[in-house]
Amino acid sequence: MNYRNRLKTFLKKPHNVILLSLAFILIYLTVVPLVTIILDTFTVHQSELMRVKGAKVGDFTLYHWSKVLIESTSRKVFYQPFFNTLVVAFGTCFISISLGGLVAWLVTRTNIRFKGMLSTLFIFPYIMPSWTLAMAWLNFFKNSRIGGTPGIFTALTGLETANWFAYGPFPIIVVLGLHYAPFAYILIGGILRNMDANLEEAALILKASRGKIMRRITIPIVMPAMLSTFLLVFSSAMSAFAVPAFLGTSVRYQVLTTQMYRTLNGLNPGYGYIMALIMIAIGVLILGVNQRIVGTRKSYTTITGKSSNIALIKLRSFRWPVSIFMMLFVLVVCIAPLFTFAVESFIMEPGNYSLSNFTTLFWTGAGDPQIANGEPGILRNTSILQGLWNSVKLSVLVAFIAGSVGILAGYAIVKKKNSKLSLLVNNLAFFPYLMPSMAFGAIYLSMFAARRGFIPPLYGTFALLVLVGAVKYLPFASRASVGAMHQLSNEIEEAGTIQGIRWFKRMTRIIIPIQKSSFLSGYLLPFISSMRELSLFILLVTPSTRILTTMLFQYNEKGWNQYANAINLLIVLFVVFSNTVVNKVTGASIDKGIGGQ
Repeated sequence: MNYRNRLKTFLKKPHNVILLSLAFILIYLTVVPLVTIILDTFTVHQSELMRVKGAKVGDFTLYHWSKVLIESTSRKVFYQPFFNTLVVAFGTCFISISLGGLVAWLVTRTNIRFKGMLSTLFIFPYIMPSWTLAMAWLNFFKNSRIGGTPGIFTALTGLETANWFAYGPFPIIVVLGLHYAPFAYILIGGILRNMDANLEEAALILKASRGKIMRRITIPIVMPAMLSTFLLVFSSAMSAFAVPAFLGTSVRYQVLTTQMYRTLNGLNPGYGYIMALIMIAIGVLILGVNQRIVGTRKSYTTITGKSSNIALIKLRSFRWPVSIFMMLFVLVVCIAPLFTFAVESFIMEPGNYSLSNFTTLFWTGAGDPQIANGEPGILRNTSILQGLWNSVKLSVLVAFIAGSVGILAGYAIVKKKNSKLSLLVNNLAFFPYLMPSMAFGAIYLSMFAARRGFIPPLYGTFALLVLVGAVKYLPFASRASVGAMHQLSNEIEEAGTIQGIRWFKRMTRIIIPIQKSSFLSGYLLPFISSMRELSLFILLVTPSTRILTTMLFQYNEKGWNQYANAINLLIVLFVVFSNTVVNKVTGASIDKGIGGQ
């Protein structure tokens, strides 16, 4: 009887009911799929019956593990793509940290001009979808030997680029490095701006050289941020799919994500599930190491109550040249891709950039039977318009579900903070962030391809895309809500409780209005992320559920570059517009406090 009363008392509190409900739901949507994919690596699939002799569908087997890790086929199937992935990840880290750290140092520690504009523009590549720079690279540097037609660079100079420069590991590393350089800039720049300037002032008083101050003071202080940046960029580069697919497929340069896509879409799904598990394990390991490194940063006192104003390093005669060079660099990286997409989407014959070759066929034309099977222009193409509608609909539903659940999760986690149930829900809500997008999509493909209890097979339905998107982007919403709730005093809600106001009314009339900017971020961030996502949905879409990003990928695979560039320009403009709305509505800017205003 005592337990029954305690249970009634427990369930009378809304945050307890929310935590209990979310615990069961998130276990089913995060832990169960992981167990399912582990079991699938030991299971014979329908497409593998011819190779696993004497086996039936569903039988236990070590065939996949043997082929991927032990037998002679493992080098081509796993080890070579894994080695290529490491090369790409390390190279990406080197470029992103070097470039991002340099720009952060110039903006925060020197008297370089155009700081506000430079800071705002430098984060632009991180806002855009990752494949944007990859397509721009192809538009500029593709050659006739592999690309079929020369790119803009060859048309302007008459020089044809080498294969290694246009395709393969070099452009993949450069493009990913440029994409993640703003990430390094944000993390390192925040430390540089907030570090105690008295340390450097003391060194200057003791006549230490600028180089020695950099080696002995500045770099050691930002080292934890650099290590944290290295691990997070390394993890992101390992899970990248779109850039290696665009720049590596034509020369058969496979990384783990492209190999996983090939096997899951082919006759060896068991191989792909093993690669997904390995990527998940690496992701969890890297995030765990990062948490330990972040913890060590507590020993670095970088913000004190003393004055932190320090004389900026004067670039003297180099001030204007460096300022102009950096501005031109970020303008090329930010604006040039949009220019190439526009140009390539208006030319009839690829590689011919004369004015007579420009046409609006691929935007507003009715279609030409001799070109791309008569596909009409994207603004008259019902398939593309349906894909646009699917993308917007998917993004809205994902944002609504992830944002709403995130608010409930944040509220309940903070109200019951430090309890075991609260910690469980907090970890479960964050768990999808640890998993690479394609691996997460593979998990849901494995789990929902067949009936699971009362849930029918979801593969091929729009509901599966909404479900996987909402769960994947829940960490964004839950983190925003937890932060918002930590800022609210319990007294605010307690005053409403004393007045007899019901929980729902307290939430909608008191809590949400007070922190509406933070909560709104929990809706808008999943919306933008879902709108530009490719890796998460590429394994799950069918002809009836296609979205713009997957259609872009399919058009590019078919060689219909004009349509692909037009769709890409449409997506980029939509994402940038949405991000601008986010900043205007919430007042947030990810470069604010570094060099932004």
